[in-house]
Amino acid sequence: MLDFTEYTKIFISLFAIIDPVGIIPIIIAFTAGMSDQKRDRVGRIASLTMFGILLMALLLGEAILSFFGISIHSFRTAGGILLLLMAINMLIGHKVPPSPDETDVDSTQSIAIVPLSTPLLAGPGAISAVIVDAHKADSASHYGMMSLVLIALGLTVWLTFLAAPWVSQRLGSIGSTIVSRLMGLLLAAIAVEFISGGLRGLFPSLG
Repeated sequence: MLDFTEYTKIFISLFAIIDPVGIIPIIIAFTAGMSDQKRDRVGRIASLTMFGILLMALLLGEAILSFFGISIHSFRTAGGILLLLMAINMLIGHKVPPSPDETDVDSTQSIAIVPLSTPLLAGPGAISAVIVDAHKADSASHYGMMSLVLIALGLTVWLTFLAAPWVSQRLGSIGSTIVSRLMGLLLAAIAVEFISGGLRGLFPSLG
């Protein structure tokens, strides 16, 4: 087991990678038109799913990737392609979530899981960081402390979703539309970074 300072550093590094505060405008764009109840549901599902994905990465991540013959670079490239498709929809003005009349439990869960919880929150960077941190010690107490770090991250993400409506109200409808377009462009840039990083890992000669 590592000392408390090391786990604090792990939490800070994972928080920086996940960057829940930085994706608040993206959360606003993907939950536009939803009722408060459905938005809260998206926040809960996204937080729990992110925690579940990172916990699985902690306990079984490397084994799962090895079993399926998948490298973290392939995962990064696939996540980047998915983000790029979402970004294009945002940039050309297509609504990413369904309209309020069309939004049901299944579609709400879908938005919460993809793309919000993964690959935006629990993306290749966070998953690979958790896998690396898992190998820093091999005791049960280490894995217990790492689980507590992931719980703290999940709570932080949930609080971010709670803050998103307040930010949206301050922006107004026109401001939200402008932010949605800008976030679409930013999301596209993030997607390109995902794809380029994955391709460099898969094909080192491209580096």
